Amino acid sequence: MAASFATLHVLFLTWFLPATFSLSFFFFKAESISNVSRNEKDKQALLTLKRGLTDHGHVILSSWSDHKDCCICDGVFCDNKTGRVSKLHLNYLRLGGEISGPLLQLEHLNYLDLSDNDFNCTPIPTFLGSMYNLTHLDLSSTNVCGLIPHQLGNLSSLRYLSLGNNSDLYVDSLHWMSGLFAIQYLDLSYSNLHREVDWLQIMSMFPSLLDLILRYCHLDSLNPSLGFVNFTSLRVFHLSGNHFNHEIPNWFSNLSTSLVRISLYNNSLKGNIPPSIFNLEKLKYLDLGLNSLNGPIPSSIGNLSHIRALYLNQNQLNGTIPKNLGLLSKLEKLYVGKNSLTECSVGSQRKEMEYKENLKLVRLIDLSSNNLSRSIPAEISNLSELDFLNLSRNHLMGKILEKFGSMKELESVDLSRNHLLGKIPPKMSNLTFLSLLDLSYNNLSGRIPSSTQLQSFDAFRYIENPRLCADPLPKSCTIEEQSLNRSPIGSVEDDSKNSSFYIGMRVGFATGFWAICGALFFNRTWRHAYFRFADEIKDWIYVTTMIKMNLLEKLRVCLSK
Repeated sequence: MAASFATLHVLFLTWFLPATFSLSFFFFKAESISNVSRNEKDKQALLTLKRGLTDHGHVILSSWSDHKDCCICDGVFCDNKTGRVSKLHLNYLRLGGEISGPLLQLEHLNYLDLSDNDFNCTPIPTFLGSMYNLTHLDLSSTNVCGLIPHQLGNLSSLRYLSLGNNSDLYVDSLHWMSGLFAIQYLDLSYSNLHREVDWLQIMSMFPSLLDLILRYCHLDSLNPSLGFVNFTSLRVFHLSGNHFNHEIPNWFSNLSTSLVRISLYNNSLKGNIPPSIFNLEKLKYLDLGLNSLNGPIPSSIGNLSHIRALYLNQNQLNGTIPKNLGLLSKLEKLYVGKNSLTECSVGSQRKEMEYKENLKLVRLIDLSSNNLSRSIPAEISNLSELDFLNLSRNHLMGKILEKFGSMKELESVDLSRNHLLGKIPPKMSNLTFLSLLDLSYNNLSGRIPSSTQLQSFDAFRYIENPRLCADPLPKSCTIEEQSLNRSPIGSVEDDSKNSSFYIGMRVGFATGFWAICGALFFNRTWRHAYFRFADEIKDWIYVTTMIKMNLLEKLRVCLSK
């Protein structure tokens, strides 16, 4: 009996194992055939989509071919498990034509980026609201027009929606957004949202919302009467370029403590700056510029312990700059120009070393067009990382600080239209990175120090200093004027030795220039350090614009004489 059972067991295994292997092979092959079939379906959908698009760049779509796997086509990404198309990265390709229905056949598509193309003012397709797997949709800067379709509210899995920089989009309502349960990033910049008066209440319904960007959306109210707005997770709140024309609401003090960026630039805001807005301690960027805010800068500004960029320029602020500003140890950029501030002592003079340590990261200071009337604060010369300094159009008196000549990082210095007197410090000739120096319309005197940098600037940068002389001004120095620039006995040799020194310095400069350029070319670390400000394009545009406007005004003054 036992032998018979063993024989049956062997026979069963002999049949079962091959059968199992055959079935496994069958299902594996069937699944492979199915995946190939589905992949072929995705490829045909992409080829149909391609026929509706125009590829002015002739870069990406030329790789979409019937003779190759669509998963290796440019801009196409497939899921590793299913082999189905899951992402389309088609941004910055100079595409045009039509966003067409074949997208619906990409059943596993969850990421669609068509930004920075030109669809010639075609409407946003309503069928996008049926692509339920989408988590990322970017149609920014695509020149789409018309009504933002309510069907987009069906995308309950959508986490990222960007329709920004399409100035011909508009809404008749935003209540369709209530279906965007998972939304984290929302950008409707330049869309006309004027018809939706309850925009703020609607936007605050989303507990997962992190970034809200509504620049230039024709909004006209921040609803100051509201006591509380439920932005519990918000990190970025960008509302610049609207028309609020009222005070900053008190509910700003109740915003998410995780906020790192607020921009209310150019919103016609008025009234005082509420001190509570400076209690958002995690803020890294705050822009209240180009409004009609008045009154003093609250001393609570010292609470912004993480702030890196602070814009309070082009308002009607008055009083003094709070000394608590010296507590902002992470500050890199400070814009408070074009106000009515009367004193620029921004730190404790009794603790100069502490001031130097706290503001060691500051790279840009704009205090232009205020009513500053004392001497240039000595503390400024302790800011070793300072690149840009604008103190123009004030009433500053006294001399230019000697220590300016030791601030090796300076690239732009504008001290024009003040009441500064005395000579230009000779050490300023050491500022080899200086690309702008404007000392015009002061009471400076003596010889302009000789250097490759200082003589390279246009004469307009020195005009209206009656007792200033030497290149690049046409006025030559008399013996009396030259003596104004002589240092104490023993510190500087006579003019003939100075001439030899400057000739040698120019030769050395040329040699050193090419040596440094070569080092920058081959040394990656140095090269990155030198070009570290390349990503600060906003600051560069700002400074350059101010320079050009200043030059044009001076040219106009000279021509009118």
